Amino acid sequence: MTEKRLGFSVRIFIPDGNPEGLKIVEKSNWTGQGIVFPRALLTEARQREELKRTGVYLLWGPGDKGQLPHAYVGEGDSVLFRLDQHAKNKDFWTHCAIFTSKDQNLNKAHVQHLESRLVGLASEAKRCTLANGNIPQKPSLSEADVADAEAFLADMLLCLPVVGVSLFEKAKVVSPKSEDLLLKAKGIEARGVITPQGFVVRAGSTAVKSETPSIHSYLTELRKTLVENGVFSDIGDAYQLTQDYTFSSPSTAAGVLRGSSANGLTEWKNNKGCKLKEIQETEAGGP
Repeated sequence: MTEKRLGFSVRIFIPDGNPEGLKIVEKSNWTGQGIVFPRALLTEARQREELKRTGVYLLWGPGDKGQLPHAYVGEGDSVLFRLDQHAKNKDFWTHCAIFTSKDQNLNKAHVQHLESRLVGLASEAKRCTLANGNIPQKPSLSEADVADAEAFLADMLLCLPVVGVSLFEKAKVVSPKSEDLLLKAKGIEARGVITPQGFVVRAGSTAVKSETPSIHSYLTELRKTLVENGVFSDIGDAYQLTQDYTFSSPSTAAGVLRGSSANGLTEWKNNKGCKLKEIQETEAGGP
């Protein structure tokens, strides 16, 4: 039985009234606080007292040729000091999210634990290209401190998708396999399902190794990235997915698997042969 998540409230305050500007993020029943802002507003963000606290932070920006975003996770006794360094020596980032404690109960060891866990989660999810090298070592913490840090992390991971950051969760599918959509072409077979996060292709699905001359460059680059990150494993005459993986759309998933541009609405079908487009029209009450 799938565990039902409890509802929660997230308050986003925008101090300057600009929806694209700095945001202060707070969750119900949580002592943590997030500050999210574009790099262009770093000068304004520097004035915030929250940036002078001990905290953990995430930098991210667009990937090469429009593919997986680049990201970097860090921590600091003074987050502001670290951001000033990154403003000088890291060019890729366009946005920043900082998480600190309103009651200032986070210490250096806590944020080192958070940094290690976040880098590990991002490495497993493979939804970004990490600028971090190896996964940082966890500090020595008491059992109680580990529990506190993990509770803080859990609330962070609930808040990040609310502000558009979904880099730390592996694909999750709650529907049974009988509801999967199928793609069969060029000797490959894949299963996938639509989720709130995107189109998830199941582990064990296969993808062609060759590409058509007319394939879009973004599909080529994404396929290369998936091979480099170990999501695609070479099994001889094809690639095989080593884990459930989330794509932005059914068409992107189909194109990556087929090695060619593809319309996901017609490529993906249920076990009765109905195309995804037909399924969606039926669900919407169409003809």
